[in-house]
Amino acid sequence: MESNQAKNNAYKKATFGGGCFWCMIPPFEGIQGIIDVKSGYTGGFTQNPTYTSVCSGDTGHIEAVQVTYDPSQINFKELLNIFWKQIDPTDPGGQFHDRGTQYITAIFYHDEEQKALAEESKTELEYSGKFDKPIVTKILKASEFYPAEEYHQEYHKKNPANYKSYRIGSGREGFLKTKWADDVKGSGQKPSKEILKTKLTPLQYSVTQENGTEPPFKNEYWDNKKKGIYVDLITGVPLFSSSDKFESGTGWPSFTKPIDQAAVSEKTDFSHFMTRTEVRSKASDSHLGHVFEDGPNPTGRRYCINSSALRFIPYEDLEKEGYGKYAKLFSENGYS
Repeated sequence: MESNQAKNNAYKKATFGGGCFWCMIPPFEGIQGIIDVKSGYTGGFTQNPTYTSVCSGDTGHIEAVQVTYDPSQINFKELLNIFWKQIDPTDPGGQFHDRGTQYITAIFYHDEEQKALAEESKTELEYSGKFDKPIVTKILKASEFYPAEEYHQEYHKKNPANYKSYRIGSGREGFLKTKWADDVKGSGQKPSKEILKTKLTPLQYSVTQENGTEPPFKNEYWDNKKKGIYVDLITGVPLFSSSDKFESGTGWPSFTKPIDQAAVSEKTDFSHFMTRTEVRSKASDSHLGHVFEDGPNPTGRRYCINSSALRFIPYEDLEKEGYGKYAKLFSENGYS
């Protein structure tokens, strides 16, 4: 049996600055895989800061929350998705009625993977069209995190009336309800568009549900050379194989054919003053991309697909992810 120490060693930390830390604790609580959430101060140049000293703006610290999580149950991208939906990422001077550098927004990365994911997530939000001003949230290397005084921990539970009054009075509640109006928690049934908005990043939602297009050369799989399959992000239905992937020079993942033609539908698309053939997933009716007749042999077709509509399953994970039968695709195509 795995020891408690081994479990603790497997946990990771994520640190976010989102303005008043009272309001940043509740969104992360009660979510599977999140072990603990603390209010505190980070990013400054003095030791052992207090609430009073941080509020003066003279210590360089930012009010932040530190999330301890189990990466086997929840990943950093999911935490980023929660974070973005609690803040105004376009405000360089603070958050809502809280002004000053101690209230600015920031993602403090603990390793290079978190840094890369944070930068990718920020770029996705910029291209999503969700905000009409630049995204100014900083991405900074994590430094010493000092837990806040005990009366600040879980303030929303200790002083629920004051917390609710503050959250509304500060302008945060109204802003988030307007900006993320359709966001609700899922019910466990087949996802509606409202539920999908809570599960997908803004760019994933824009691409799959609103026929959007992600930026070329700045998406997750355009240059992925690993062996495996690409499945529908929403339903998990297998769509494409790396054995049919080729470098098209377009900046998007390109394939000569689907794994199963019956898994996708094609329809004429007259948008943007062009005539193209759109590709959609039959299982989820998600927009995937377009298909063109300029691909290589043997099909002569180029399925130009948005990374944001896909999830990649590496060859070595096919069995444990429930896709073991698709391993034969690679032996049939000469993969070792």
